[in-house]
Amino acid sequence: MLNDKANERMCRVGADTPMGAAMRRYWLPALKSCELATPAGDPKGVEMLGERFVAYRDGTGRVGFYDEACLHRGSSMLLARAEPEGLRCIYHGWKFAVDGTVLETPNVADPKFRQRIRGRTHPVVEAGGLIWVYLGPVEHQPDFPRWPWMDLPPSQVLVTYHVEECNYVQVIEGLVDSSHLGVLHLNGMKQSGSSDVAFAQKVNSMQNNLAPRIEAEDTEFGFYYAALREVAEGTSTRVDARVTAFIAPCTILNPNGDIMTVVVPIDDVRSAFFHVFWSETEPLGAEPLRSKHLHFVGLEDEVLDAFGITNDTLGRNDRPNPRNNFFQDRGAMRRGESWSGLPGLIEEDVAVSVSAGPIRGRGQEMLSSADVAVGRLYRSLLSCADAIEAGKAPPGQGVRIDWRGVVGTHGAVNSEQPWRTLMPSHKVNAASAALQET
Repeated sequence: MLNDKANERMCRVGADTPMGAAMRRYWLPALKSCELATPAGDPKGVEMLGERFVAYRDGTGRVGFYDEACLHRGSSMLLARAEPEGLRCIYHGWKFAVDGTVLETPNVADPKFRQRIRGRTHPVVEAGGLIWVYLGPVEHQPDFPRWPWMDLPPSQVLVTYHVEECNYVQVIEGLVDSSHLGVLHLNGMKQSGSSDVAFAQKVNSMQNNLAPRIEAEDTEFGFYYAALREVAEGTSTRVDARVTAFIAPCTILNPNGDIMTVVVPIDDVRSAFFHVFWSETEPLGAEPLRSKHLHFVGLEDEVLDAFGITNDTLGRNDRPNPRNNFFQDRGAMRRGESWSGLPGLIEEDVAVSVSAGPIRGRGQEMLSSADVAVGRLYRSLLSCADAIEAGKAPPGQGVRIDWRGVVGTHGAVNSEQPWRTLMPSHKVNAASAALQET
């Protein structure tokens, strides 16, 4: 459990907080590339880490990420004129290129004035169907982590986005909690056996053991945790191991081996959820496989809209929310037709995270052996804040990491074989190399 002070320290992400300063030291996804599909099209507002920004693609296709407030007198750049060379504030006509270069200041007579100033823009990388941004100090800007899936054809990558009305830690907790899958998602696990979707086949075995043994290991970027389920095979026993990677401050590599999730705080009480699915062999991002996959996992646009987890529907009273008990179908629960009374995997995850409140208090929680990775998550996040306050680089920064070797994975081992044999070689935090928690 965490006391209130530690919980606040972990959850608050404003620019003046330790965790907020740590978050700004990493590359984070801000929006999907398709949201800026048209060069010199309309600018788009983006909220991240309690601040407001404006994203824009200029006439040459370059993306800019601006502070919303104009450098001059603070008017919103979301109102700016979209011109091929950049954005022009409608208040006094100051024009800014996507790299912050001030192109024109028509109300200032001195022609050299604009050369002495620079617009408030942030470094951007466009990769894997996402627009990534770095919001921290220039002198600490890290190399961009180039993941292998970013080099796949767009037809083999599928990116989704939804939002949740709670603190980011509550969302990530569910992603490092293997033991809830066979319980909360009982209906989905049962259906997985009859589906030919690759995702369904990879999660099917989790319903066979509701109490996996959990082990965790610190790494230089965060931690690995393994959910170990023993399965009898005649006179012998095999161990099904599902290994998840947590990459500070908010990225998860799912043990399926082909899913990355990034949970970016919009502010202290709202979170943006980016899912990246990919396939080395199949056109997952093209029809008909795209729709088939989205239907099974419950990430279709109409599902997200109906459950109130889009930017346009979040918080609406006519959508499921804590005030109407998420429209839970208690009749279906009584009839044995539904375990949770909720319609699908995503809706179930959202409901349990959001129902705990905007920022969940952790002073009274009773963690168990099933929650080893949850406790490790708290420790990892707090270490980010600790590093910033000590003037040090947070986890994963200031060191060279081969991101091709950082993976989520799954497989079978015998009862004497460590789950680490499933992993590519990776550097373990020396202070915890010998530590296993069960």
